[in-house]
Amino acid sequence: MNIQFGSGVLYGYPNSGNLPTNPTPYRFGVLQNAQVDFKGDLKKLYGQKQFPVAKARGKIDVTVKAKLAVLDPNLLNQLYFAQAGASGITLVADGEAQNVPASSPYTVTVANASTFLNDYGVQYSATQQQLTRLASGTPAQGQYTVSSAGVYTFAAADEGAAMLISYTYTVTARGETITLTNQLMGYAPNFRALLYNTTSGKFIGLELFNCTASEISLPTKQEDFWIVDFNFDASTDSTDTLGKLYADVS
Repeated sequence: MNIQFGSGVLYGYPNSGNLPTNPTPYRFGVLQNAQVDFKGDLKKLYGQKQFPVAKARGKIDVTVKAKLAVLDPNLLNQLYFAQAGASGITLVADGEAQNVPASSPYTVTVANASTFLNDYGVQYSATQQQLTRLASGTPAQGQYTVSSAGVYTFAAADEGAAMLISYTYTVTARGETITLTNQLMGYAPNFRALLYNTTSGKFIGLELFNCTASEISLPTKQEDFWIVDFNFDASTDSTDTLGKLYADVS
């Protein structure tokens, strides 16, 4: 008997369609589960009585729903987006503590000013109240301006106030960035998928030759891990083959 236990192992290998740079096989990290559904459109012929007198199967829809815990932008890009990638990352300074000087000029230069990217707001540290950003001019109390160099200017009435400044900045020697540009309808990579498992020396595997991802999600949870949904459909390849099913039988 072939009896299986556990989540199994899932691989994806981009092999056709709109391919990313350097198509690379990827293993789905810390796979939680994978469900493969073959759903046929079953037609039934009825006469005057209650039970069908004939049945025939029409279209078959093959779908795979997987959940993984490793957040790898390269995997998502290889199998879903097929967009341009580059080394480097954008990080967030979330509520960087700064004090407005007690005398003019009432300016603050943030810690990562050399690679400052975008302002994401300022709050009073004591009350969490949000300050209003001005496009230009001289700020009044509760207002501020910011330059592209990461320099924040506050009102004289806010001298000495403790502020929480949020902004993004770039780090070139860390991470990967995928730029998601708008593509024409139909743009997507296709990939070969391999799902397998081994329990007590018994192997079972399903290989689908031509898959296209339909849905991914990045769900956040309070007091729990992020588990990514990755769903895809399978169709036949250029040889009119869906894939292969492998299994020990004794």
